[in-house]
Amino acid sequence: MTEDANKAPSSDGFVPVGTVADIPPGGMKCVAVDRERVLLANVAGTFYAIRDMCGHRRAPLSAGTLDGYLVECPLHYAFFDVRTGKFVDGPASADVAAYEVRVEGDTVLVKRPTEP
Repeated sequence: MTEDANKAPSSDGFVPVGTVADIPPGGMKCVAVDRERVLLANVAGTFYAIRDMCGHRRAPLSAGTLDGYLVECPLHYAFFDVRTGKFVDGPASADVAAYEVRVEGDTVLVKRPTEP
């Protein structure tokens, strides 16, 4: 994992995971939120977060490629929408979790995963 959120979450459950400068538009990286791998993507200046694991063979989506709103799994070429976590095409059969993201100043925050 490339980065861990070491700061305590805010009262509303958001955890700082990096700065705006850490991920340029068109970029993505893996961050940790409560020890869970989360893919953070910057699409045209807007940040999105989804679970960093394809449901088909548990591949890290952060090792794939980002094209617009679609991230491609590096193993079997499944596609997921980073805005929603929805499965779009390929051998996977399930969506991945999506998380709320907000930016405060130059800090990017992701809402902690909640138990189902």
